[in-house]
Amino acid sequence: MEYVGYFLIAIIGLFIVVRLLAWPLKIFIKLIINAVLGTILLFIVNLVGVHFGFTIGINLVTALVAGFFGVPGVIFLLIFKFIL
Repeated sequence: MEYVGYFLIAIIGLFIVVRLLAWPLKIFIKLIINAVLGTILLFIVNLVGVHFGFTIGINLVTALVAGFFGVPGVIFLLIFKFIL
């Protein structure tokens, strides 16, 4: 009978741990999605932009901005490119 109590405590503990780790996992997945979308959009902007005479150089700073902020980061880089 005592094993049933240990089993229930283990299940409750596992449930609490999974709930605590689910939130950071969601943030991590969102960052990965932003990085992939930002990289793809940066590539597309350079692919199309070469026909119109502008490109965004891919270096550490632009890759971090596009990867961390995703689509809004690439839009910022485009605006920044046109201003300078």
